[in-house]
Amino acid sequence: MSVAALALQPTWAAERTILTSAHRGEHHRHPENSLPAIQAAIDAGMDYVELDIRTTSDGKLILMHDATVNRMTNGKGKVAEMTFDAIRALDLGVRFPSQFPGLQVPTFEEALALAKKGGIGIYVHTKQAAPQELVDEIDRHEMGEHVLFFADNESDPHLLPEIARLRPAWKIMPEAFNPAHVRELMETLRPKIIAFDNRDFDDSTIAAARQANVGIFVDRLANDPKAWQNAIDRGATGIQTDYPDELTAFLRSHAYHR
Repeated sequence: MSVAALALQPTWAAERTILTSAHRGEHHRHPENSLPAIQAAIDAGMDYVELDIRTTSDGKLILMHDATVNRMTNGKGKVAEMTFDAIRALDLGVRFPSQFPGLQVPTFEEALALAKKGGIGIYVHTKQAAPQELVDEIDRHEMGEHVLFFADNESDPHLLPEIARLRPAWKIMPEAFNPAHVRELMETLRPKIIAFDNRDFDDSTIAAARQANVGIFVDRLANDPKAWQNAIDRGATGIQTDYPDELTAFLRSHAYHR
C-alpha cells in the first residue's frame, strides 16, 4: 500500500485495509532501531516502522530505545550524556555476533532517508527530543505526510500538542487510556487515530473511539494470528507487531492488506 494513500480514517466494513507498524523495525533477525531492521520492515511490506528517538549531549537525533547504550551496544553510558561521535564508535551489532560487522547507531536523518527511499512511514516514538528539532529534520526530508507521532502523555505530555501547533496537518496519535480520556482528546487534540495497548484495549474505551470515528491502532506484538483477528473483529484499524513478515502474511491472506 502506498504511504501517500494512507488517510488514517476508520472503516467499519467487514473487509478493510489494516494499517501495520513494525515495532522497532524487524528486530528478531536484526538489531532493533537499526537501518537493517528498517529495511527488513520495508521488505515485509509494512506501512510504518516504529522508531525511538533520543538526543545526544551535542544535540544529534539518534535511534535508541533505552536511556543508555548498554543493552544494544558494546558500550556503556547514558545517551543524553554522550557525544554523537562516542555513540557512533560503538558496535550496534554486538547482539548478533559476526552478522552485522561495523553496524553503527543510526541518526534520525539516516532513518528518514531510508524510509523515504523505501516508501514506508515512520511511527515516531519520542523518548527524548525537542519537537522543533524533530519537525525540522522531517521537513528537510519532506516526510511530514508520512510520519505518525505517538506519545502516551505520561513521559511527555507536551509533545503532541506542540507538534500539532507546529504542523497542524501532521498525524498525531495519543494513547487512549480510558473512555473519558478519549473524549477529552477529541475536544483538545482532535486526532484522527488513537493508540491502544493491553492497558486500554477494552470494550468501553474501544466504543468511545468508535463513537468519535477515529482510527484504532493497537499493539499486538506477539506472533499470534488469533490475537490479530480478535483485534480486527473488535475494531482495530491498525496493528503494531514485533513480527512484521508474519503479520503482513496473515493480513494479506485475509484480504486485509495489499
